[in-house]
Amino acid sequence: MAVLRPRTPSPSPIGVLGRALGGGLVMAVALGAGTALGPEVADAVGASGFVARLIPAVLVSVVAVPLVWLALRRGGDPLGGIGFGRVGGSLRALLVGAVVTAGSAALVLGAGTAAGLLRWSRPDLPELAGFLVANGVVALLLEALPEETTLRGYTWTSLRGRFGGVVSALGTTAVFLAVPGLSTVTGAAVARLVGTEAGPVGLAPGGQNPVDYLILLTVFGLMLVVARTAVRRAPLYVAIGAHLTFLTVNRIVFEGDERDAGWSVELSSPDVELLVPVYLLVATAGFAVWRWTGRRRAVRGAAGAPEGAPAAPDRLSRRTAATR
Repeated sequence: MAVLRPRTPSPSPIGVLGRALGGGLVMAVALGAGTALGPEVADAVGASGFVARLIPAVLVSVVAVPLVWLALRRGGDPLGGIGFGRVGGSLRALLVGAVVTAGSAALVLGAGTAAGLLRWSRPDLPELAGFLVANGVVALLLEALPEETTLRGYTWTSLRGRFGGVVSALGTTAVFLAVPGLSTVTGAAVARLVGTEAGPVGLAPGGQNPVDYLILLTVFGLMLVVARTAVRRAPLYVAIGAHLTFLTVNRIVFEGDERDAGWSVELSSPDVELLVPVYLLVATAGFAVWRWTGRRRAVRGAAGAPEGAPAAPDRLSRRTAATR
C-alpha cells in the first residue's frame, strides 16, 4: 500500500525575494567593510605588498561565507545545497570553469591579435608565475569565492526553488548589478565609523564609466549563471573557476604593466576592450554546450541500463535538485 507523504508547501514569493536580496546584501556589506577595514588593519600590523593585499580579501570571505552558512543552517539546508561538493567533483568543476573561460578568451583575443588589434610583450615567466599565484589567492578570496557563494550560490538557489531558470538567471544578475554600488555605500559608512577618509559612492567602483561597467557586469553575470548550471556535481565551482579565470585574463591583458604581471599587451585603440564581452558570450555558449552534452550522456546512460535495474540512489533533496 502506497504511503502518502504531505506535500511540502512552496515558499512564498516575498520570502524567496527576501532571501535572494539577502545574498546580495551580504556580499555588499562584506565587500564594502573588507575593503574599507583591510588597509587599516594592514597599516596597524605593518603589512605591505602581498600580505597587505591579502588582508582585505580574507576579511571579505570571512564575513560573506560564514553568513551564508548560518542562513542555510537556520533553514535546515546543507552547504552543498547551493552548489558545493566533495573534493573530486569540486576540482573537476573548477577545471571546467577555468578551461572553458580561458579557451574562449584565447580564441577571441587570438583572433584580435591576428587582426593586429593586440600586441603582446615577451613574457617574463618567473614574474608571471608569481603574479598568477598571488593574484589567484587574492582574487579568489576577495571576489570569486564570496561572490559565487552569496550570488550564484545562495541568491540563485533561493530563486530557483520557486521560479524558472530564466527568471532566476535574470534576478540573480540584477542582484549582482546592485552589489558594487551598495558596497561603496557600506565602505563609506565603515570608513567614517573608524575615522578614515571615505571613498567615492557610486554605481561603479574606481571612477569607471557606470554605463559601460554595468553592461559588462550584465554579460559577465549571465555567463556565470550559465557556468553554474553546466555540471551536476559541485556546480558552484564551475562559476568560481570561470570568475577567477576572467579576472586573471583581464588583469594581464589590460593591466599587465600596472600589476607587474610579467606579461602585458599594447592595444591598438581603447575599443579593443569590446573583445571582453565577446569572449564572455563565447564562454556562455561553451558552458551551455557543456551542459547539453552532459545531459545527453546522462539520458543515453539511463537508456542503456538493463531493464529492471534499480535506479541510482538520489542523494539530493528535491530542493537541492531544483537548484541545478
